[in-house]
Amino acid sequence: MKFFLHADLDAFYASVEVLDHPEYAGKPVIIDGLPGDRRSVVSTASYEARKYGVHSAMPVVQAVKLCPDGIYLRPNMKRYQEKSDAVMSIFAEFSPVVRQLSIDEAFLDITGTEKIFGPPVEMAKKLKNRIREETGLTVSTGLASNKYLAKIASGIQKPDGLCFIAAGDETKFMLDLPVDKIWGAGKKTQEVFAKHGLKTCRDIYNLSRGALHSIFGNGSGDFLYHAVRGEEAESFETIRGSHSMSTERTFAYDLFDEFEMETHFLQMAEELFFRLLEEGNQSKTVFVKLRYGKDFTTVSARETRDQPVSTLNEFYDRLIGLFRNKYKKGQGIRLLGAGFGNIEDRTDYSQNDLFDAPVKKEQNLEKTILEINTRFPGAVKRGRLVDR
Repeated sequence: MKFFLHADLDAFYASVEVLDHPEYAGKPVIIDGLPGDRRSVVSTASYEARKYGVHSAMPVVQAVKLCPDGIYLRPNMKRYQEKSDAVMSIFAEFSPVVRQLSIDEAFLDITGTEKIFGPPVEMAKKLKNRIREETGLTVSTGLASNKYLAKIASGIQKPDGLCFIAAGDETKFMLDLPVDKIWGAGKKTQEVFAKHGLKTCRDIYNLSRGALHSIFGNGSGDFLYHAVRGEEAESFETIRGSHSMSTERTFAYDLFDEFEMETHFLQMAEELFFRLLEEGNQSKTVFVKLRYGKDFTTVSARETRDQPVSTLNEFYDRLIGLFRNKYKKGQGIRLLGAGFGNIEDRTDYSQNDLFDAPVKKEQNLEKTILEINTRFPGAVKRGRLVDR
């Protein structure tokens, strides 16, 4: 039987700052702006800051009113990425399949790892201890038979939590949760819940599928029908049929730093390119997706060229080109997505003499990286320059 673990680092940016600055321990730490930064929003608030009502996505101006004596810091993305890489390396030692969602969270497929690490709960405890001992950070974990439930479970007992949903208890777990715990039901959906007096998942469970369709539409209705039953209803990654492949990152706060946005695109590019390579496919079409935080407007852009994407660097460069052409500078981003379209079986490039020696050398390097990571997941990653 399949079993998944979702791991979510607790107040990640703030926790890293406390590690580097012990004098901040026990104090309210707020990341992503300084008092007086009128457009900044909070990306991370320590648990001490949350006691004052400060939370992610809150304007810094409002946070200062609630917590005037807080420690306000600009993010240090280079340092956060270093700590993230250390944690992800530990994840890779516990599972051959790690799907990183963002800088501070990931899914681990732990199916079949019992012989090495013991039952799921014991494995999660070992993982949490390793992360604490080697990085000084705490992580909250959720364990379930599908990724959707594992994601929700990891947020139930924060910080430093461990929530286990036994096989067969999926529906029972969901029914008494408030509707704001439904992962994927955003602000507008929550407003519809309130309008119809839907307060718990049980309230939604008691509605027929037809009633859900009439209230929320067919797609959202089906999503909710499965979600409240504890069935797989994931939305973090979509593979639409056999002709496209994509992945998305949804953020708890608006991103304003373009360097950080482009770093997420690199991570998504690496994930998608090596999956495409592993499956023996190719694509001439790439696309990006952006969702703005202010009004949740979603835009996308795609590009098709005459020849298939040949290397990871080419794929990343094309994604960044689309992003820069589409992005409205200065606006906060809540979601980023990337993907391949019109996927087809890979052909032998050498037959067409399309690429010069440097490109072929890069392709051989990427095949080697794929082989290494197949044997040792997460062992090798492509990087980017961190100096602007």
